[in-house]
Amino acid sequence: MREEWWLATAGNTLIWARLRVKEAGTAEVFDCDGATLPYDSEDSARAALMDADFVSLEGLDADDADARGFDIDAIAPPRAQDDQALRERMIVKLQRRQ
Repeated sequence: MREEWWLATAGNTLIWARLRVKEAGTAEVFDCDGATLPYDSEDSARAALMDADFVSLEGLDADDADARGFDIDAIAPPRAQDDQALRERMIVKLQRRQ
């Protein structure tokens, strides 16, 4: 299983989503509400994330992050022992820039 992190911003709030691609080619997205949404393919999961204004963390550079109002080096995907605990870390308030 391969895992990717995606993010969206709303004002000074960072919203995470985790995309997992399974060996069979299906995918699932764990969202900030704690729901795990199933998709028939990686492409359909990515399309749903992009439709919701999420971008892949892997493809984000410093200029993209700056345009969204944060420093790329100051963020990292949330970590937790399980999805229940992870849910509480999927929305992060960013420090306002001076």
